[in-house]
Amino acid sequence: MLTVTDLDLFYGDAQALDHVSLTVEAGTTTAIVGANGAGKTSLIRTISGILKPGGGRIAFKGREIGGLPSHRVCDLGIGQVAEGRQIFPTLSVRENLEMGAVIPRARAAAKQSYDRVLALFPRLEERLTQAAGTLSGGEQQMLAIGRCLMGRPELIMFDEPSLGLSPAMVQELFRTIRNLAAEGMTIILVEQNVAASLKLAQRAYVLENGRIVLSGTGEALLADPAVKQAYLGL
Repeated sequence: MLTVTDLDLFYGDAQALDHVSLTVEAGTTTAIVGANGAGKTSLIRTISGILKPGGGRIAFKGREIGGLPSHRVCDLGIGQVAEGRQIFPTLSVRENLEMGAVIPRARAAAKQSYDRVLALFPRLEERLTQAAGTLSGGEQQMLAIGRCLMGRPELIMFDEPSLGLSPAMVQELFRTIRNLAAEGMTIILVEQNVAASLKLAQRAYVLENGRIVLSGTGEALLADPAVKQAYLGL
C-alpha cells in the first residue's frame, strides 16, 4: 500500500531523514521505533504532506505523493492522529467530528462514519455538545482518533498516541488500535511503549539519527538483544 524509497528530509542544513526506505502492506500494522529525535515524527509528517521531502519517493497505492499538500494526501486515503491530539478545543465534540469529514472522499458517507465512531467510542456520544477542550486526556485521544476516522482513511498513522495517558486509558487505546487492525485497517504506529507496539506489529523498523538501522517482524525485533537493551531496558 505504501512504499517509501530513499527519503531525505532537511530542516535548513540539518538532515532529519537520511535515505529512509520502508514498505507497508495493506491490512497490516507497522511499528516505527526509535529514541526521541530519531526522526519518527518527521517521517510521518513527510508521508502526510505536512513536510516536504528533500529527496526520494513516497508512493501510496502506486501513486507518487511526495510533496503533495496534506489535504490532497488525506483525500487519497491517508489519515494521521497527531502527537498531542491537536483537537479544536473551543469546538464541541460533534463539531470536531464533523471537521474530519470535510474532505471530498468523506462527505457522502459522513453519517455512516459518524455512527461508526460513536459505536467505537460511546463516551463521545455522551459528550457531543461539550467543548472538546474540557474533555479528559483519554477522551481527547478518542476524539482525535474519531475525527481521523471520519475522513475514511485506508491507512492511519498514529504519532505517540499513549503520551500523557493513564495506564487504564493506555490499555483502552491499544484495544482500539487492535480492533481497527482486526477490521483490516492499515496502521503505522509510532509509540513510546515499544514493547506494546512491537507486539501489535507484523512489521517494524528502528530509526536512529534519521536512518533505518534495523527491520523485521515485530516478534523478531521484540526478541532482538539490541532492541531489548536500547528500548526495553532489558
